[in-house]
Amino acid sequence: MVDGSGLGRPRSESARTAVLHAVDDLLVEVGYAAMTMKGIAEQAGVGRQTVYRWWSNKAEVLYEASAIDARKELSVPGTDDPRKDLKAYLDALVTFLSRSHAGAAYRALMGEAQHDANVAALLTSRDILGESAAEVVEAARKSSGTALSLEQATALLIGPPFFHILSGRDAAGIDTEQLTEQFLRTLGHPRP
Repeated sequence: MVDGSGLGRPRSESARTAVLHAVDDLLVEVGYAAMTMKGIAEQAGVGRQTVYRWWSNKAEVLYEASAIDARKELSVPGTDDPRKDLKAYLDALVTFLSRSHAGAAYRALMGEAQHDANVAALLTSRDILGESAAEVVEAARKSSGTALSLEQATALLIGPPFFHILSGRDAAGIDTEQLTEQFLRTLGHPRP
């Protein structure tokens, strides 16, 4: 059998999905340093070659799984109220970063990126958190008339909870309502 490139076996979508589901669980069980491609394959119930057909290393597997889960976990239904939407997003972000397996994967990759240039490049290839916040931040920007760019405003929204959690503080100390109000004041958003 050959895949689309004419080489080897075809890629199995069910095997790929099994690997993506397994990698978060394995991270929680053994930690990033102890995780191996062999371990990921075993956890997923597939051969090591199957994992290597899709990804070059464990960071790539973990990043893809985290990105897929982040898209789901950080998606908030939009309303016509930027305050409600921003608070809902911040609540989802705090949960993602502090309690989600995908968030644990993202945090592990952030730590690894501090001394591994390849992982750093992987993280900069796509801004998972920025993408997830774009819709709510853009709505708040438009209704406030701020001169801040989307990237600047997103950093102002995400930065405080991100720093709080990644520096090891208890997520229970994050007041998302206060952060929402502070963010909107910074944008110059009119009060209700």
